[in-house]
Amino acid sequence: MRALVISDLHANWPALEAVLAAESFDRLLVIGDLVSYGPHAPEVVDCIRRQATLAVRGNHDEALAHWTDCRCAPSSKPLAEATRARHREQLTLEQIAFLGGLPATASTSLDGRTLFAVHASPRDHFYRYTLTPGATEQHLAEETGDVDADYVLLGHTHLPMVRRVGERVLVNPGSVGQPRDGDPRASYAVIDDGRVTLKRAAYDIERTVRDLRGLGLEGDVANRLIAILREGAG
Repeated sequence: MRALVISDLHANWPALEAVLAAESFDRLLVIGDLVSYGPHAPEVVDCIRRQATLAVRGNHDEALAHWTDCRCAPSSKPLAEATRARHREQLTLEQIAFLGGLPATASTSLDGRTLFAVHASPRDHFYRYTLTPGATEQHLAEETGDVDADYVLLGHTHLPMVRRVGERVLVNPGSVGQPRDGDPRASYAVIDDGRVTLKRAAYDIERTVRDLRGLGLEGDVANRLIAILREGAG
C-alpha cells in the first residue's frame, strides 16, 4: 500500500497538481493548511474533498473557517490575512464548512502500521513551530511521547523531516504550496512498505505568480509572497 503524504498546500494548485501527477498512490494523507498565501483556494479545497483518504485541519484552515488568529510569525501574518480575506470571497459556504469540519487529529493504518496525523504537534494541534529537523530528540519525544502510533505525521513548519524517536517515526513532508527550506519545488513524502521517502516536484511557479498578481493584493504583500515562491524561503 502506497501513501502520498502532503501538507501546507496553501492554495497553490499548480504545485498540488504537479505532485499528484508525479506519484501513483493508494491513499492520500493531508496534514493541513489548504488555504492562505496562494491564489487557488477553491481548486485546492475541491481536490482534497474529492481525493483525500485522511485530512486534518491546519491553523490557516482554522483561522479562515472559524475567524481565529492564525498565530503565524509576525512577518507572515500580513500575508496570511490579506490572502485569507480573498479566499473568503472565493470559497463557497460549503467549502468553508469543509475546512472548519476537518478534525484536529486523525488516525489510520497502513500495511499493519498505525499512523497519527496532526498539523503542528500532538501537544498543540495548530500552533507549535518547534518540531523541526534541528530539534533535539528529547524535545521531539516530549511532544510526541503520548501518541500510540508507529508514525506521527506533522506539517506546519514547511521543513521536510524524517526522524526516528524511540519507537516512532516522525514525518513532516514539507510544504507543497510554499516551501521554505531553500528549495522552491513542491515537497512531499511517500510511505511505501514501511519506508518513508521525501521527494520534490518541480511545477510552473510563474503560473502561480501570475494568478497571485490577479488577486489584487497590495504591492508589498504580493511581492513578498512571490519572492517566497521563487526562492523557497521566507
